[in-house]
Amino acid sequence: MILNLEWFRTFKAIYEAGTLSAAADVLFISQPGVSLHLNSLEAYTGYKLFDRSARKMVPTERGKVLYNFIVEPLSKLQTAEQLFHKSSKADRPTISVGMCFETFQYTLEEHIAKLPFNLIIKFGEYPQMQHDLDTGLLDLIITPSKGDQTNLEYRPFSTEKIVLIAGSRTDTRQLSQLLKDQKIDETRDWLKQQIWYSTAADMEHLKNFWLRNFRKHPDFKPNYIVPNISSIVRCLSDGEGFSIIPDFLCRDSIEDGTIKLVWEGSPKLENTLYFGTRKKTIYANEIETLEKIFRQKWV
Repeated sequence: MILNLEWFRTFKAIYEAGTLSAAADVLFISQPGVSLHLNSLEAYTGYKLFDRSARKMVPTERGKVLYNFIVEPLSKLQTAEQLFHKSSKADRPTISVGMCFETFQYTLEEHIAKLPFNLIIKFGEYPQMQHDLDTGLLDLIITPSKGDQTNLEYRPFSTEKIVLIAGSRTDTRQLSQLLKDQKIDETRDWLKQQIWYSTAADMEHLKNFWLRNFRKHPDFKPNYIVPNISSIVRCLSDGEGFSIIPDFLCRDSIEDGTIKLVWEGSPKLENTLYFGTRKKTIYANEIETLEKIFRQKWV
């Protein structure tokens, strides 16, 4: 187990605030996040640091010794952090945001240099992003799914449509006729024989689109597994093959004719996109700035 300095910060807050809920308010993270940090620190040290009661967290003797050891070094670290920020152009807050790589590239990348605050972007799976948001490691997430953490809130801002695309050189005449004739089983069998692109990290789009339209799991493996959806679009541009991806990521390529929109599905598969934040945050203004960028891009 690797020691996380945030555990000490949380321990200090519990020691001084007296309860988990009060510590959560001080740190602007959830009470389960505070508990997680404390449990992790106790597991790391091998000692019980507090006696839990209904009204107060009472430090054990080991807890008192640990507090006396860390309180001065933590204060010095906080001072160093403040001095570091003051040595730059301005005292800028730092916001941590979680989203998929393609969403960042499509929406936020071009605005980075103009933001009046520091930004840390984290890519990963949505359940992990929700967990990191709940525990205070992230301040904002862009997600198509909502978690069940009581400390978090989700605000819808747009939708993404999952569509079947093909490279511009792909012969789709037979497929178009099958779809026109509503021969769904034959459409499925024909598509299984084609060249397919997907990503290693996320095959959910393919699976969900297949289930929605063919009522079966896809029982074939894509021919090419590439790093991300942007790579799929580049590989298919002016080429041959198929993929299933969100429409906003290939909109420009469809308009310039390097990619073909083949089928939107029947019924269409759409996901609502949400801003996920903690209910209590000290970064409300910075988060509002980021949300405005996303809303303008998705108009």
